[in-house]
Amino acid sequence: MLCSMSRKGDCWDNAPMESFYATLKGELVEQRDYLTHAEARADIFQFLEGWYNKRRLHSALGYITPEQKVAAFQAAASAA
Repeated sequence: MLCSMSRKGDCWDNAPMESFYATLKGELVEQRDYLTHAEARADIFQFLEGWYNKRRLHSALGYITPEQKVAAFQAAASAA
């Protein structure tokens, strides 16, 4: 495994995570008021496992869900 490091000022390595955090904040966190850390953690987990990975279509994946992308990858890997 090689560490992915770009040159100073090159944001390409960080862009996917920044996009994800913007989605998480815009679609979930900024819409709610959490009383405890545990409440926020449980809500974020439910968002990720119940919506983001299983039902939300992602343009970067050809408008399929991450779960569908993983299944297609695993099917192709087992067929090879």
